[in-house]
Amino acid sequence: MKLKYKWICRLISVCVLSVTLTGCTVPWAALDMQQTTESAETRKETEPESKELPSVPETEETEETTRTRVNAVAVPSKYDYREHGRCPAAGSQGELGTCWAFATMIALESSLLPQESFDFSEDHISLRNSFGMSQDMGGDYTMSMAYLLAWQGPVLEEDDPYGDGESPDGLEPVKHVQEIQLLDNKDYAGIKRAVYFHGGVQTSLFTALEDESSQSEYYNEDTYSYYYTGNQISNHDIVIVGWDDSYSRENFNQDPGMDGAFLCMNSWGTEFGDGGLFYVSYADTNIGIHSLAYTGIDSPDNYENIYQADLCGWLGQLGYGDEEAYFANVYRARSDERIEAAGFYATGADTEYEVYVLGGAPENGKLVLDEPVASGRFEQAGYYTVDLKRPVDVKAGERFAMAVRIRTPEAVHPVAIEYQDGSSEIMTQVDLSDGEGYISADGRNWANTEKEQDSNICLKAYTSAR
Repeated sequence: MKLKYKWICRLISVCVLSVTLTGCTVPWAALDMQQTTESAETRKETEPESKELPSVPETEETEETTRTRVNAVAVPSKYDYREHGRCPAAGSQGELGTCWAFATMIALESSLLPQESFDFSEDHISLRNSFGMSQDMGGDYTMSMAYLLAWQGPVLEEDDPYGDGESPDGLEPVKHVQEIQLLDNKDYAGIKRAVYFHGGVQTSLFTALEDESSQSEYYNEDTYSYYYTGNQISNHDIVIVGWDDSYSRENFNQDPGMDGAFLCMNSWGTEFGDGGLFYVSYADTNIGIHSLAYTGIDSPDNYENIYQADLCGWLGQLGYGDEEAYFANVYRARSDERIEAAGFYATGADTEYEVYVLGGAPENGKLVLDEPVASGRFEQAGYYTVDLKRPVDVKAGERFAMAVRIRTPEAVHPVAIEYQDGSSEIMTQVDLSDGEGYISADGRNWANTEKEQDSNICLKAYTSAR
């Protein structure tokens, strides 16, 4: 009785990711994590040569230990995707606000090179996502993540060519994205490791340049170098595809006070910079403030089915003013299936988790958890797919619950949610009718998030037929 009273009096608080869409930007710096613990608030031209990817010696270690060892490996002082067959062809967004879409697809393509060469469709991600926005309205990284993680894409450029304003029905993804890591603010060592071991890192900067022919005091056309030292937030998405620690400070129009720069791919075609590439100083105001890497890309037959209620993805966070919480989604099996994996977000670094699966989930939302079927820790924030150590079989029509206990150090809202808010361009498309989500402070007393918080829980289930 005492625990129940404590839970009832401990109001859920909401944290909303506040994003302002401007032009072609992914406005990373506009990300606003409202932390309140008292009440809910609104808160190609040529084929690259095939070369070996960097690797770490194989050992019989756990995945977590392997990640630690990879992070300890020293990367070279200079690295250039062009020299290793890992640089995709430069694309051109034209007059549309789709730099975010180009950056996403360039980063994704580079993550597969040199073993696999793809040309993914920027038209499809910008027209066939769940946000209902036109291509000239801009976009943001949450849209990219949501589109890919919902298995809405990617599709091939040849099946949905860019620039015609149309996107055909019925296209299926040619890859399944299962993991996206969000790197720490200005973590240059982490960015270099991600570029070296995984693929191009999507990030952003502020630029007064508008296209390949415009000029700016911050851009040196002779050396293809850029350095901005003001306080404007990011308004343009790019992809980091290399770096040079010795890149001279003298290459920039203004002295950044240090050598070193990232090699970046733009979305203004081959007429910009050096075939579409340019250097951005390490001292630039915005480069690397928010960065993501596509670290888990599978074939489209990895799982047969996906269960989800968050087509718009991670738009906010929910919690009890504590770094630990439980969350769950209830689904109804479409056929006789085997639940093989869970997918969810770590909203901060060093997140610990336990995954539970409950067959025959009750209609009243009173979920009783048993032993976890998976557990572990995520070093970086991001989205992860966790394979169950013990897959669970369900019958056609059976209700089942996927649940997670999560603990994110120093968080007060550790649970990622899709949040409905009519005043936001992004959140107006959120559909609350497709989910049955729950949150709990103790794993015994549950609150329905659709009814009580106008939100869907970001927690997917992956299954195969049996």
